[in-house]
Amino acid sequence: MKRRFRWVRALLVLIVIVVVGIVGTGWWLLAGSRAQLNGERRVADIGHAVTIDRDASGVVTLTGQSRDDIGYALGYVHAQERFFEMDLMRRLPAGELSELFGPAALDTDINHRRHRLRAVAQGAYAALTPEQKHALDMYRDGVNAGVANLREKPWEYVLTGTQPQPWRSEDTMLVIAAMYLDLNGDGREARKLNIARMRAALPAPLVDFLISPDPTWEAPLAGNVSQSPVAPDPAAYDLRRSPVNDGAAKIAALSAFSTNETYPGSNNFAVAGNLTHSGAALLANDMHLGLRVPNIWFRARLRYPDPTAPNGQRDAVGVTLPGTPALVVGSNGQIAWGFTNSYGDWSDWVRVLRDPHDPNRYKVPEGWATIEKHEEVIRIKGAAPHTLEVEETRWGPIMAKDTDGTSLALSWIADQPHAYNLNTMLLEHATQESAALDIAPTLGMPPQNLVVADSAGHIGWTIAGNSIPLRTGFDPLRPADWSQPNTGWTGWAAPAQYPRIENPAEGRLWTANNRTVGDTAFALLGNGGQDIGARAQQIRDDLQARADFAPANLLDIQLDDHAVFLTRWQQLLQQTLSDAHEPALGPLRQLTSTWGNEATAPSVDYRLVHAFREEVHKLALAPFAAQIKQRFPDFDWPGPGNQEAAVWTMIQTQPVNLLDPAYKDWHALLVQAARNVSSTLGQQPGGLAARTWGEINRAQIKHPLSRALPGFVGHFLDMPEDALPGDNNMPRVGAPSFGASERMDVAPGHEDQGIMEMPGGQSDNPLSPFYGTGHEDWVQGHPTPLLPGETKYTLVLEPTAG
Repeated sequence: MKRRFRWVRALLVLIVIVVVGIVGTGWWLLAGSRAQLNGERRVADIGHAVTIDRDASGVVTLTGQSRDDIGYALGYVHAQERFFEMDLMRRLPAGELSELFGPAALDTDINHRRHRLRAVAQGAYAALTPEQKHALDMYRDGVNAGVANLREKPWEYVLTGTQPQPWRSEDTMLVIAAMYLDLNGDGREARKLNIARMRAALPAPLVDFLISPDPTWEAPLAGNVSQSPVAPDPAAYDLRRSPVNDGAAKIAALSAFSTNETYPGSNNFAVAGNLTHSGAALLANDMHLGLRVPNIWFRARLRYPDPTAPNGQRDAVGVTLPGTPALVVGSNGQIAWGFTNSYGDWSDWVRVLRDPHDPNRYKVPEGWATIEKHEEVIRIKGAAPHTLEVEETRWGPIMAKDTDGTSLALSWIADQPHAYNLNTMLLEHATQESAALDIAPTLGMPPQNLVVADSAGHIGWTIAGNSIPLRTGFDPLRPADWSQPNTGWTGWAAPAQYPRIENPAEGRLWTANNRTVGDTAFALLGNGGQDIGARAQQIRDDLQARADFAPANLLDIQLDDHAVFLTRWQQLLQQTLSDAHEPALGPLRQLTSTWGNEATAPSVDYRLVHAFREEVHKLALAPFAAQIKQRFPDFDWPGPGNQEAAVWTMIQTQPVNLLDPAYKDWHALLVQAARNVSSTLGQQPGGLAARTWGEINRAQIKHPLSRALPGFVGHFLDMPEDALPGDNNMPRVGAPSFGASERMDVAPGHEDQGIMEMPGGQSDNPLSPFYGTGHEDWVQGHPTPLLPGETKYTLVLEPTAG
């Protein structure tokens, strides 16, 4: 017995030793991949010393004698804090994620590899000016030095069993390509494919009605709003004679429906100096993107000599994008600038008419051309490589099939090498609003709304991005035959053609991924799935409700979660329930009778009204979706909230020809929607009264690798699962893993009064003192300073002697 006890005790001791050894080794490796925060480092390639100061939150201040040295140091810091995330950003567009994650990433790689964006990035780098190549080379060298000077490789590579690969200069172009993918629909242009499917399955008047914009909510900066939607009459379409009226098809259509999808976006707005406390104009910017740990942006302050800056010293602060040397959004003492996704139309489907005698040839205006074929080898961790044959036309790669089976090539601006450059860095040196707007048409980036405010009180807006296509001879919403003469893209818009607004009389500008202009300017930009406009309208109205502004007032607008968009739906629900004498609907009527008008986490009425709107959309649109899905099973509704105008018009006008025959009238459909909400949510624990908005709008802001780890370890890497306020159609956009990736409010020249909030923290190392810092303030909407706080850590990069 004693011998057995000694044996068990020895085994337990051994297990403890092994566990401690594993934990200790893990801690040692994890600690070894933390960024160096203090001391000195001798590095090659810089001309003078650069000081890297960090405050308690890890916000970096880089002070040097040239922008080149600053670029090197920024690459060094990015690599030490974020190299794994930079690696993901270059691998995603290049179609190289499978090298890290194995077969699970293959489908994503195949889709992106069809664009051959690494070859595009190499061509873009080759076409840069010598000055920009040098800037990228300096940044590249800083990145590689930063990785090399870590005691251990970044911990994520230990976990994945891989090795970090050196950074190449053209990799920065791939990071820009990743933003094209994020902001331009993942390079698939699914929206136009789905519209084509709608047109193939439904009559044109009905399709035009279903995808109508909603003038009720539009808030353009200039030009008229869209025309009101017109429902087709029974002669054009009658649902009672539809070939698809069976319940199974409609149930299938309902199951895949959601009105609450998130789309990369953003808010930015500005007020002129005559409306501010300081006399300088004020800018607000919050970019809405997928949220992760660490955040996509990295906060930094850049200080270096610049003869165009006040006192000859440039002092610029804001957010950078690891993988690039630019300050993406920020303030330089003379101007402040910010972006929102424009949702213009930046890609088109082209019908590829193959030679019936030789499928490797296709029709072009001058006759026949040969399809270029590229063998793309995708390396896969733990598996044999996958070879992908890419068929490329002069218009772009063949990516899909038209509704009649014809091959479709995608012409997309991101496949053009000229659409990439480092001109965003020029904004750091702009001295006034008009100069920044002049730079905008030269920027090699996804086309964005650029809003600028300057220290003299001026404000302005234009489109940033050098690749606005000029179209002729076809409807951009339909796949077109560009083999016809004078059909297709004929060139690129000149700067003089870009819409531009400066110093509007009301002293206010706003954009929120909405339609910003009308008439010929709108025809130039096109509609690439623009936001319905409710968010922009609410921002506009918030701005017009005040006559004097400080940074905190702009933050209040960014945090506005009032439910203006859903108010009419709450009224409709109450009207619907007023004569619905069903005891089961009593709690729903009572809980939504008093409208709190806010998407706060504890709100029950907002949750229930939100669910009612979604149910009405489902029931009203299911017959149409079922008819389309009968021919195209993977059909999905195109665009964010694009059916709101059609559904609301049907509810108000009650056309019997567009009503699902399962209901005797439109009131019956609305009552059924209410029943669905009551039964589905009421059966859950606590009943309807326990169904708060925060119950479903709970943060899921995760590290990219947390799902691959045991639960408690993965949970340690992720941010807390806070109940979040906000929703899509209001300024405070908030969803579990989507929302404001930063909030900035600043008057240039008064950066000491500026505000910057950011989720997810600065560092990707969980042992870093900066892991997740600032996140709680972002959740609560607490204003935190734009400028870094008191220096807590200082690292100096010294040039190698000789």
